[in-house]
Amino acid sequence: MTLRVVDLTRKATLVERGRVADTFWSRLKGLIGVRELPDGDGLLIMPCNSVHCMFMSIPIDVIYVDADHRIVDIDHAMKPWRVGRPRRQARYVIETPAGMAERVGAQPGDQLRIEIKS
Repeated sequence: MTLRVVDLTRKATLVERGRVADTFWSRLKGLIGVRELPDGDGLLIMPCNSVHCMFMSIPIDVIYVDADHRIVDIDHAMKPWRVGRPRRQARYVIETPAGMAERVGAQPGDQLRIEIKS
């Protein structure tokens, strides 16, 4: 599956070529082992309302999203070996390169469009 995420509120693309983690093992692995996450890459983890960066080697932006595809909260540049606090309203998270959310101006309340293609 390939993933594209657009912030409709900001008219900006957050993820151009991402992937989906929707099984136990793919959610557990997440971005572990990834040494570089170029702009345009990303990961959607579902279902999910909290993340950890254990065993990771790069910082990431973590975007928490509710069932209506609105941003609930953002952890900017979450460093390796950190644990994010759960966001009760979040149904899934999108992980992007560190700084991506700030570069596009993403904010809580923004409406997203999620495109998943097989």
